[in-house]
Amino acid sequence: MSNLPAKPGPTAVSEFLRRVESLPQVRPASGRRGRLLFAIDATASRQPTWDHACQLQGEMFAATRDLGGLAVQLAYFRGFQEFAATPFLTDAGELTRRMTGVQCLGGQTQIQRVLDHALAATKQDRIHALVLVGDAVEEPVDPLCHAAGQLGLHGTPVFTFHEGGNPAAAQCFRQIAKVSRGAYVPFDAASAAALRDLLRAVAVYAAGGRLALARLPGPAARGIAGQLPAPQAG
Repeated sequence: MSNLPAKPGPTAVSEFLRRVESLPQVRPASGRRGRLLFAIDATASRQPTWDHACQLQGEMFAATRDLGGLAVQLAYFRGFQEFAATPFLTDAGELTRRMTGVQCLGGQTQIQRVLDHALAATKQDRIHALVLVGDAVEEPVDPLCHAAGQLGLHGTPVFTFHEGGNPAAAQCFRQIAKVSRGAYVPFDAASAAALRDLLRAVAVYAAGGRLALARLPGPAARGIAGQLPAPQAG
């Protein structure tokens, strides 16, 4: 695997964790850890972002340690119809080990498989958030939006993190986020800090809900919170 980017500066990370520690003890209604599905496009163009994510994903666990914690399942697609998902993991080191063993391979997107997998899983045991990181959509939009809408009905919002400026992909990712009651956020692959802040914000949401996200400082958290629809009555 290629050399990983340098870790974020310790001062910024320490300040963030200090702020998170002051958040209220808000936990999912089940009283268990928040469950987050972290899905990444692992086709050939994704290797730099995959390397960033390997370095950053441990902060998702750290950011939620005082909110009840987090269980993360990694899912990815690559190559010719290859799709894989780990068990839900609660150890950052184990998730990193599994991620660093994956190399990106050329192939078409398989976002439908991600959404179908998430829907089947959340019907059995609710997933509090799905993060989908990608730069392209090479599939029909309507079936994707239908699956995303089903996720929304089951209380699993999709947070689409779009790398690059492809306008067709942007439109599709926006629609997936909207119909699932999630949020769409573009980010620049050159900025590891942008991806880090987005992952932290959704991790805090998955572990602590809207209140925890609303109290989280920073533009990434505000941008995501501002897109979430008002809670449904009843």
